Amino acid sequence: MPSSNQRKRVLSGMRSTGKLHLGNYVGALQNWVRMQDQYECFFFIADWHALTTDYADPSKVKESSLEVLLDFVAAGLDPERCTMFIQSHVPQHAELYLLFSMITPLGWLERVPTYKEQRENIAEKDLGTYGFLGYPVLQAADILIYKGDFVPVGEDQVPHVELTREIARRFNQFYGKRAPVLPEPQPLLTPAAKLPGTDGRKMSKSYGNTIMLTDPEPVVRQKLKTMVTDPARIRRSDPGNPDVCPVGDLHKIFSSKETMAKVNEGCRSAGIGCIECKGWAADALVQVLQPMQDRRKKYEDNPQLAWDILESGSAAAGKVANATMNEVRASMGMSLEYEPPRKSDSAK
Repeated sequence: MPSSNQRKRVLSGMRSTGKLHLGNYVGALQNWVRMQDQYECFFFIADWHALTTDYADPSKVKESSLEVLLDFVAAGLDPERCTMFIQSHVPQHAELYLLFSMITPLGWLERVPTYKEQRENIAEKDLGTYGFLGYPVLQAADILIYKGDFVPVGEDQVPHVELTREIARRFNQFYGKRAPVLPEPQPLLTPAAKLPGTDGRKMSKSYGNTIMLTDPEPVVRQKLKTMVTDPARIRRSDPGNPDVCPVGDLHKIFSSKETMAKVNEGCRSAGIGCIECKGWAADALVQVLQPMQDRRKKYEDNPQLAWDILESGSAAAGKVANATMNEVRASMGMSLEYEPPRKSDSAK
């Protein structure tokens, strides 16, 4: 397991949703891989968070957790350079979540932007549960139990970090009489390029428009063939604009400068057709995905190796979490150690 060497600590995680797609890679994993040598990194698989929406049938959560880990290591996360673990294997998260739930006002949770948004967008499931309302409190526990300095997020997740800071502040006001017990982590805004799915909308499993990190080359090429393009290009002879074309967005992220120059010239002049342009995009994607799939195969062939990474990482994370919980309990006067009764003033 990596040692801190006085590096700042980063904490982030992903829900147990199964195999990951290119949107997950561009939006988070790619940045996590870069962070490994700059920060002391804790990356976890949030299987308890998966239960906030999948509580009715958790039968696939454990298998999905393993798939996420396979994609973590495939993308380049290294257990020698970061700590990867599974949330439910560090039960201290649940204890801190419980304690935070005692002090977190309901109004704070009801104003979280994603609360109403997800209840409206996931209408097919009953999300009127305490667990769903309280998931930002569990997120706060996930972060604060490791005393994270930074939380890498996109702009849409900044309110969650701010809520975590408010919970830490409130805890310290109640129990940190001599000195703050918990730090107030800062959001680390990570650059997230616009990555469209095959239908032009944001890439998401719920839209069925993803390119998976595990998709073999023929599947990638087939998905690209059906991808929407600039609506102005109705005929082969119509000029287009890569800046308003979802395939153009893929080129900007994955293609070389030379390819991008050919796309700009050929599309705007109608010198190339969309099929040729999509073929170049597929070439670039395959160059990115193939090394990941090669790394993944080792663990696909022997999944026990992946599970061993999670168990080792969870043990290391548990030591850090336990140290924090000892401080938290002591600050609240609820340590696990025997303490003799205090004499009342009248008995002195």
